[in-house]
Amino acid sequence: MEKRWVKKALRWRDNVIAALILTAFAFWVNRGMEIRGLYMDDLYLWSCYGEQSFLEYVFPVGSTRFRFLYYLAAWLELALVGSHVEWFVPVNILLNAGIGYTLYQMARKFSRSTYVGILVGIAFLASRMSYYQIGQVYGLMETMALWMAIGILYLLCGYLNEHDGREPRRFYAACLLYFGICFVHERYMVLLPLFFFVLLCGRSKDWKLWGVPVGLFAAVQTIRFFTIGGLAPAGTGGTDVADTFSLREAVRFACSQVAYVFGINAGPEHLNGQNFRQAPLAVMLLIAVADLMLAGMVVAFLVKLIQGRKQCLSSLWISLLFLGFIGGCIACSSVTIRVEMRWVYVSYAAALLYLSWLYGTLTGGMVEHGRWTQAVPYLAMVTLYVVLMLPVELFYRGLYPNLYYWPNQSRYNSLAEVTYGTYGDAIFGKTIYMVGDSYEMSDFTANTFFKVFDRQRRAEGTQVVHIEDVREIGLVTGDMLILQEDPAHNRFLDITQAVRDFKCHVRYGYYEDGWMDERAGIQLMAGSTGQIVLSFYYPRELSEEQWITVSVNGEPEIYLNMDQDQVETTLQMKPYEVVDLELETNFYVPDAQEQRGERRLAVLMQIQAD
Repeated sequence: MEKRWVKKALRWRDNVIAALILTAFAFWVNRGMEIRGLYMDDLYLWSCYGEQSFLEYVFPVGSTRFRFLYYLAAWLELALVGSHVEWFVPVNILLNAGIGYTLYQMARKFSRSTYVGILVGIAFLASRMSYYQIGQVYGLMETMALWMAIGILYLLCGYLNEHDGREPRRFYAACLLYFGICFVHERYMVLLPLFFFVLLCGRSKDWKLWGVPVGLFAAVQTIRFFTIGGLAPAGTGGTDVADTFSLREAVRFACSQVAYVFGINAGPEHLNGQNFRQAPLAVMLLIAVADLMLAGMVVAFLVKLIQGRKQCLSSLWISLLFLGFIGGCIACSSVTIRVEMRWVYVSYAAALLYLSWLYGTLTGGMVEHGRWTQAVPYLAMVTLYVVLMLPVELFYRGLYPNLYYWPNQSRYNSLAEVTYGTYGDAIFGKTIYMVGDSYEMSDFTANTFFKVFDRQRRAEGTQVVHIEDVREIGLVTGDMLILQEDPAHNRFLDITQAVRDFKCHVRYGYYEDGWMDERAGIQLMAGSTGQIVLSFYYPRELSEEQWITVSVNGEPEIYLNMDQDQVETTLQMKPYEVVDLELETNFYVPDAQEQRGERRLAVLMQIQAD
């Protein structure tokens, strides 16, 4: 009894240490990833959450996709994060670390080694294929699908491993996961043949076991038919698989995915950061040696398979199950118009589990029977594979800015930073002028972007206006914000203060809240009409002979009698002419409680130069 408790305590300790290592590594390897502003699919996802009821959001009847389990999880995540957009990346990292820990547990059982389990978890978390799961809100969908897919694989392996009197519980659990994953991403409907494969290998004669996956698949298709009006899965980027499918392209895409699994970027750089042919020689050599380690494990397994006749058939079935799973995931990701690395992530995770299973099959009971030295070559190959691929993955992670969505995400991260990140809730109600439109911001983005930061989801009064030149707007007021596109660095610059000074440069005696001293000097730019309107307001009781002198470019031009609380005067200049104004009063506010400059506060002045 005591020994059993000691073993449990040691296992608990190992699991906690592994979880801490994997979580710390996940945060380290994804440092620099951030989401501060939403755009495209993520912004549309949020807009549906913000504008639809719970039932409409989770059960989108009539849409092109019916992923109610994912939409439920997304609804919960959006409700949790709220207006704290910057929380999405930490949440995504924690979820990916959770998958890494799950793979650790699975690999530990397959390999009978805690060390190999940790290596598998680290290799998974280091992969460049995690970019979308970490860097996009929609990454939650890929995370859920991956987690459920490897759960199906693990349960079917467990069922197939039960040589004597197979318990159907694992099979039924895998069926339940299959039903769920079809409503996270319909791509994984392709895993259905695996259920029949394991039943065939196990020579099952229980008609219930054969009928459950058939019934669930029929239920999935029935639900899909009545909710989206069809059975064929939708393609990528608004396409239809039936319209875009090409057998030749599918084979090419499948081959490229196989290459991805072995560390080779076989696609265009906007989808993977850099094509393999452009990689440095050192990276190519590291990948080649790492793949040799994998080849060594496979050759050793084939030799053992031939020699070990008793376990030959059982090991062969398990091996074919792994390969069938990987092949199915590759096949369903090859029928659309392109291949993205995020689709290969689940195949790569399964390949890592297969590697751990190969190690466990090759080493068998060597360590338990004191023949641990015989396991060293296999352990060395697994270790070398992970160690060699780590710098490769880090190198490719450094090329994330080449990915198709990265520049836009950087731009909207910057937009969020220079607006809500700088001004907070004060941004709501402002008119945001953007100089230039090379980013081609859509009306939907302009109308929705800032609502994300408002707890009321409205951002009332906030509007985006694109201009070509700052001369198109009048003087900068407190309800305006002016941004400049910086395409070279994929960001926005806040030039509000610079434009304010450019259009109305105060030399002395005038303040942003409108107060003016007894004397003030201003350099002012006229607008497109050349008309400048000066409005004065005296907030006290008037006395006789209160005068304001306005000098233009050094010459007194207007003598304005302050015979009422509010008066105004108009100057007509040339369009966009820069003029020097000097203003002087023969009065001041006698009981003013503050004095900002050398002279006393005299009057409130508002300037218009549209």
